Amino acid sequence: MKLLRDFFLISQAMEEEDRYSKIIAGTMTWGSWGKQFSTAQMTDMIQYCFGMGLTTFDHADIYGDYTNEASFGTAFLQSGVPRDKVQLITKCGIQFDAETRPNRVKHYEYGKAYIISSVERSLKSLQTDYVDMLLLHRPSPLMHPGEIGEAIRTLQKAGKIRSFGVSNFSPSQIAVLETELPVMGNQVEFSLTADEVLYDGTLDDCLAHKRMAMSWSPLGAFFREKTERTARIRKAMEPMTEAYGASYDQLLLAWIMKHPANVYPVVGTATKERLADALKAATITMDLQDWFILHEASRGQEVP
Repeated sequence: MKLLRDFFLISQAMEEEDRYSKIIAGTMTWGSWGKQFSTAQMTDMIQYCFGMGLTTFDHADIYGDYTNEASFGTAFLQSGVPRDKVQLITKCGIQFDAETRPNRVKHYEYGKAYIISSVERSLKSLQTDYVDMLLLHRPSPLMHPGEIGEAIRTLQKAGKIRSFGVSNFSPSQIAVLETELPVMGNQVEFSLTADEVLYDGTLDDCLAHKRMAMSWSPLGAFFREKTERTARIRKAMEPMTEAYGASYDQLLLAWIMKHPANVYPVVGTATKERLADALKAATITMDLQDWFILHEASRGQEVP
């Protein structure tokens, strides 16, 4: 019986990954937290992504102080892009003080009623009948797997979410949830300059249980910070840019996509050219030793 269940979950996970574009468009900076796109600009960006084959869009209810989903929904409706040809991921659970949320303290909320109401708000904002994957945004020390399980099963039965996953969860936190229901994905911070998930069991867990591994901030601190670490990485990458005919961005993405967990980068840029570059990165197969050269440059020492 267990063997049959494991086979079913593995098959389901493989089908799950096949539905998403290898590069995921992160929408966090499309609205008031970044570019402040108008409806016309956001519509244009959606059409551009779709035309390139970038069909998966990552959201969270909190983005833009709880406004991004509605802006995207209006733009998507005007884009003419067929809903069944794209995949929408969204997250819930983080509560902070905003104009529409008069909270006294930042906290996490994962009660059954809240999860259901949050998804229903997201569906209304995104102007869609369902989301392809719902993620719990961050783990809460007070989350109860039974309560979460009831909410997710209710939403799935109603056809409002197609798949369920988490974000920023450890393997043990996922194991607690899986006493109630399968967890199909985990979106975590992973880059050449934030590689803890290589060693804390997170990516091992995704690989072992066929979870869809997603990386937020996949370029890490490389362009944001000038440190000894980023200088070492840049020096190590310089000859590789010519060897692969690739930019620094593309090599950073190719490095994380080399991992056998089949990581899907969530690329947060709102610039068309960089999105196009990101898609090209998916065609790069990085050499094994080049991967370790960059790993050594990041860590500042060779592997044991």
